[in-house]
Amino acid sequence: MSAMLRRTALAALLAAPLAVRAAPWPARALRILVVYPSGGLSDGIARALADDMAAALGVPVVVENRAGAGGAAGMEALAREAPDGYTLAFSAISPLTLRPHLASARYQPLKDIAPVASIMYTPVLLVGTPAFKGNSFQDLLQEARANPGGLRWASSGQATAGHLVMEQVRIQSGTRITHIPYKGGGQQLNDALSGQFELLSTNMGTAQLGYIRAGRLKPLAVGAPTRLDALPQVPTFTELGFPLANQVSLFGVFAPGATPAEVLDRLNALFNRILAQPAFRQRLLAADNVPAGGTRAAFADEIATQYEINGRIVKAAGIRLE
Repeated sequence: MSAMLRRTALAALLAAPLAVRAAPWPARALRILVVYPSGGLSDGIARALADDMAAALGVPVVVENRAGAGGAAGMEALAREAPDGYTLAFSAISPLTLRPHLASARYQPLKDIAPVASIMYTPVLLVGTPAFKGNSFQDLLQEARANPGGLRWASSGQATAGHLVMEQVRIQSGTRITHIPYKGGGQQLNDALSGQFELLSTNMGTAQLGYIRAGRLKPLAVGAPTRLDALPQVPTFTELGFPLANQVSLFGVFAPGATPAEVLDRLNALFNRILAQPAFRQRLLAADNVPAGGTRAAFADEIATQYEINGRIVKAAGIRLE
């Protein structure tokens, strides 16, 4: 082979990796891992996001449910994925900001997971089921004191916002309440309606609101900055004297930690455009979910702040996983 041919072959070989790296994104289908079971609020919102993403990007967007450990199982799966922008996760921030303070995680929450975009703030609603004979939060406290451990309070899982609400009420009131952790929101709502337990922490949603209006669930308190327009008679936990229980779930989209910044920026811009669409915003607002949005940096700052706050709460209260 002549020297010129050798130089040409070498140049082509060196250029090949650059061509691979320069391949346009996205060139194939994307996946969104929903870290909760199917049928809940987060699953429905994630699937709506996926439809809008597919329309905007021109590639399929597949939703997979990876439930378990209050969302931590799905986030662990995300951390192991290739950081190429083709696998994302939809989750509340609690697997990053709360659970790591309560149990060892196989990922570093502020390093191995990249915040892409905040999607919505969701009030945490406390309701009584048909098994709860009272009608108010004060009735709850009275029964908890009269029957230690007799009240069963379900949440969507260990180390979720709903679990933290329960722990704060239990600790501040000095009562014993039995925690019933589920793996997500769908099954727990069905069990609530059939009276499998007395109390339920649930994210606000259209289904929950419908069951309340039908008289099948009794709203007792809500975690929100102010009372909800849809339930103006229901006090916030702060109004009831339990400010640390006044939790709001922040949901967002995440990627593996080493995903290229240019891909994360494109995704962030896309999600902000979706959030600006009237139809999508109305879907959130109809159930008192507040659209979020904003920069990746602001989302990351919020997660870091909540990580520190929850760490102090967990340590001060001595909260442990059951």
